[in-house]
Amino acid sequence: MYSLNVPVPGQVAALASDIARELPQARARCRGEHTLCAKRLDGTGPERAYSRLEARAREALAGQPPFEVRVTGVGCFEAAVTGTTPVVYLAVESPELHRLHERLSAVFEPVESIEGPEYTPHVTVARGGSLSAARRVTARQVDPATWTVTELSFWDAAHNQTVSTVSLPC
Repeated sequence: MYSLNVPVPGQVAALASDIARELPQARARCRGEHTLCAKRLDGTGPERAYSRLEARAREALAGQPPFEVRVTGVGCFEAAVTGTTPVVYLAVESPELHRLHERLSAVFEPVESIEGPEYTPHVTVARGGSLSAARRVTARQVDPATWTVTELSFWDAAHNQTVSTVSLPC
């Protein structure tokens, strides 16, 4: 599975790592593993080839200007749709990121229960561990972190790495 992600700046990755220390039983994301997914890119048959997915995504991104995103707090998915739970995350606010997600959802089918109306932009801090510890860290106050997104990355989940990038404006 591929996705189009917003690169996470160092200060946000450092904040996630700091919060993860309060969740010793959970599997924390390591520095360099923090991502902010704008949209999962999936296709069927020949449309599943990465080159086709990237070409379709770049076409959909035409005219996309840079935009701001802001980390506003700590949240928790107590029962995640997939994978280990709970999931502690940094909550992200960005009207333009939501618009971008909607535009890409018109080209790539939304993943049920995760995307479309259920889309919750976030940076995962850790998965699993104690639900009470996860709930405790959601009460933690964090200084808001705002940055301007000037680049998006195509992420290969199977290899846990960036495949290519696209600069904004596109």
